[in-house]
Amino acid sequence: MFENLSERLERSFKILKGEGKITEINVAETLKDVRRAPLDADVNYKVAKQFTDTVKQKALGQNVLTAVKPSQLMVKIVHDELALLMGGEASELKLESRPSVILMAGLNGAGKTTFSGKLALMLKNKRNKRPLLAACDVYRPAAIEQLKVLGEQIGVPVYEEQGNSDPVQIALNAIQEAKAKAYDVVIVDTAGRLAVDEPLMQEIAAIKRAINPDEILFVVDAMTGQDAVNTAKEFNDRLDFTGVVLTKLDGDTRGGAALSIRTVVDKPIKFVGTSEKMDGIDIFHPARMADRILGMGDIVSLVERAQEQYDEEEARRLERRIQKNQFDFNDFYAQIQQIKKMGNIKELASMIPGVGKALKDIDIDDDAFKGIEAIIQSMTPKERTHPELLNTSRRNRIARGSGTDIQAVNRLIKQFEQMRKMMKMVTGSKMGQMMSRMPRK
Repeated sequence: MFENLSERLERSFKILKGEGKITEINVAETLKDVRRAPLDADVNYKVAKQFTDTVKQKALGQNVLTAVKPSQLMVKIVHDELALLMGGEASELKLESRPSVILMAGLNGAGKTTFSGKLALMLKNKRNKRPLLAACDVYRPAAIEQLKVLGEQIGVPVYEEQGNSDPVQIALNAIQEAKAKAYDVVIVDTAGRLAVDEPLMQEIAAIKRAINPDEILFVVDAMTGQDAVNTAKEFNDRLDFTGVVLTKLDGDTRGGAALSIRTVVDKPIKFVGTSEKMDGIDIFHPARMADRILGMGDIVSLVERAQEQYDEEEARRLERRIQKNQFDFNDFYAQIQQIKKMGNIKELASMIPGVGKALKDIDIDDDAFKGIEAIIQSMTPKERTHPELLNTSRRNRIARGSGTDIQAVNRLIKQFEQMRKMMKMVTGSKMGQMMSRMPRK
């Protein structure tokens, strides 16, 4: 996402490289590309014009410090304006009632049902809530079944009423169920349509009046571009929703919806869907997204993801094993599983400053670890615990068992030994002491 926008902005900043100061002339040249960048990314043209006018006004009013190049100053101005354009600050859910009620709205195919499951899992794991999913889409034949499957997958109960075609009554009954069984949050999954129509609007408005939700989240497919903005406006006029959810940000989308929707409907983007996995959901941070658009990476989000998978006791156990030179292939395999839980490898790498641009044309398979895992799984328990036993005949057997070749097995064992030595050095150094003082989850 945002690759085209990033490339356009990068080209525009090059115009100022080598310039001694920001002037009316070089800013005008730069802004031609700055203006084209959001338009090419499918940003609403009024929003794009307002954005470039503000950037120009701020740029011309700046005195360039000796230590700061004009291009660097322009990057900062554009970064700050991009962050403001997308909302400035992250917007949290307001869950003050008991039970709190979250109403999901949006068009058919936007991903409401899947997102309802993702949100329930996030509230359960990260906010220590007891969520209840309410199946109020009584029209799409597979909707209730889909929600039940998701609920079972994430360990969250689903309230349904077979044979009842009144979504208002089902929603009210779900809230009563939550009160009776002490659930903290009720997430109401409603019906979508292929287009905005009056029956849909009347039904969703009736549900809102009946249940008086704490939050109304409008779920929109980021790949629909300007249609997403227009649809959001129509829903907001009728529902006055409290926040927007952008799904499918991992797809081939130009990102214009994210840059336009906040300005057009004046409602915050609260969440983004980052993958098809049930944990593929992030709180939307405008400043961090601006960092990523401008190729600055997103180290804060990367650290947060790592801390979510961080087990303090396990880390101490691992450190002791490394110091005693007991780190083995079982430990190595466990660390791979931890990394995989953090998300898509290419997305994680793109959060490191400077790496995202280098990887944009490189395809990194989600199964990048599959070969390594196959080799380790083809070892006997004793071989994993005692890598020194891996002689030539054992390596040949492992190669056959893993569907690889002897070169791949040798390469992995060599890399493992090098890594083991490096880790032992790090744990005994000041860097190791600094890492041990990092905040734990």
